[in-house]
Amino acid sequence: MYRFYVEGTDLNQSGRSVELQGEDVNHIRNVLRLRRGDSITVSDGNGRDYHCMISDITSEKVVADILDVCDNFAELKTEITLFQGYPKSDKLELIIQKTVELGVTRIVPVLTQRTVIKPVEKKIKQKTERYLAIAKAAAKQSGRGIVPVVTEPVSFEKALTMASALEMNLIPYEAAEGITYSKKMIQAVKGKRSLGIFIGPEGGFTLAEVEQAKAIGACAITLGHRILRTETAGMAVLSIIMFELEED
Repeated sequence: MYRFYVEGTDLNQSGRSVELQGEDVNHIRNVLRLRRGDSITVSDGNGRDYHCMISDITSEKVVADILDVCDNFAELKTEITLFQGYPKSDKLELIIQKTVELGVTRIVPVLTQRTVIKPVEKKIKQKTERYLAIAKAAAKQSGRGIVPVVTEPVSFEKALTMASALEMNLIPYEAAEGITYSKKMIQAVKGKRSLGIFIGPEGGFTLAEVEQAKAIGACAITLGHRILRTETAGMAVLSIIMFELEED
């Protein structure tokens, strides 16, 4: 069933209908070609799904009657923040799309010592809006109950401050040793309310950055004997963690 997201204010006071506006109207009318009587799922972005039937379509809005309300079960119990080293080219778009599908809650692009391409200041807002749109589309596709947040790029020091507020942090590092220890740390994620994952840019983290992360309590882990690209590493970690955290 097609999925859309609304703010709580778009649910009417009686809670029996929902109103969709903006780009969703064009998508429903002209792309999906839905009509009155068709079914859609609307999420409030806070983990609640509304199963609805379209009752009215105009050029400005779509109104749908709420038939049923239920909790969304696509969300992991652990909120996961991906601190992604800012990559080259358009790799961040792929990273956002796939990690949202895998269950990440927040994506924070991070400027590190080995970041090759720095974002252009005057384009940051525009790019962040595009990244948010990619996250929303991926959330729709994967049936998420929330739309994950994508922040503007931050310094490594700022990322560490943000990570300090989380219950647990992991930093995959090619020089880390001990697959048994790493597996144990992955298993330790279960039951945690929040988790941060640090992924380096193309050149990886410097030893000094890894030590800084460890100083705030981050656990350095290995992903095996292969060195993964920056766009692969986050997906690999999230895949492992998602499987560990999933419940019936």
